[in-house]
Amino acid sequence: MDKNNFDWTLVRSFLAVLDAGSLMGAAKRLGAQQPTLSRHIAELEAQLGSPLFERTGRGVLPTAVALRIADAAREMEGGAAALGQALDSQRNDTVGTVRISASQLVATLALPSLMADFQREEPGIQIEVVASDAITNLLRREADIAIRMVRPSQSSLVTKKIADVTIVACAHRSYLERAGTPKRPEDLFAHRLIGFDRDDGIIRGFATMGQTATKENFAIRTDDTVVIGQMIAAGCGIGFAATYALRHWNGVVAILPMLNIQPLPCWLTVHREIRGSAIVRRVYDYLGKRLPAALA
Repeated sequence: MDKNNFDWTLVRSFLAVLDAGSLMGAAKRLGAQQPTLSRHIAELEAQLGSPLFERTGRGVLPTAVALRIADAAREMEGGAAALGQALDSQRNDTVGTVRISASQLVATLALPSLMADFQREEPGIQIEVVASDAITNLLRREADIAIRMVRPSQSSLVTKKIADVTIVACAHRSYLERAGTPKRPEDLFAHRLIGFDRDDGIIRGFATMGQTATKENFAIRTDDTVVIGQMIAAGCGIGFAATYALRHWNGVVAILPMLNIQPLPCWLTVHREIRGSAIVRRVYDYLGKRLPAALA
């Protein structure tokens, strides 16, 4: 028997016939054609140089040779099953979909280049991005992984701090050339400011600096952080943005370095149960490694 040309398919057919007691029963069990099984048995008998079954009116009976090789064949069957499970597990480890929730600015500016690199490393993992400044509820599985500026408190969530995102006052050079560059925080009120509409975060920030601001101090107001960024980049006025964003807005520069704006902590969060998923873990670890530099 030539070990180099040994065909596992022949052994599988042999065991099916052995267990079923007939070619017809084995064919039904395997979903194969009876002539195919008959040919497989003949090929295996030729390789062994000995008959494996005696044909009877009701089916087949195993010969002594068949009984002698049965245990080894079943060991081979077990090995083939284990190999199949290992291959399935490997496929499951590298193929699937992971849903990421991130703020609009992070999703727009930080994630694209990271996802481009990630796809080259893990082409079998598909990514869904929820770009929203609303806090996605991981407990309801609205996302697998969340990138948040607020630390979740639920015990069923696993979270780690990955960055302190610095915030600066900034404007496009074209605006500063037209309107001048403010030298002191109070000079900001003489400029066209860009800020939030319903969110009072910037107004509260002014208050911490001892400055009183109202909604009417902002010439352009929107709660969409991407729109705020585009307005700043277009030279509409002075706004406040994460430092990392300035790398993506050509011509936008930071001003008033003396402003002591509280940085925003960034948390990477995943549900405790799905952290055990191989593909979720791959994405979670990748983001934990790459995001800090992207948000620096």
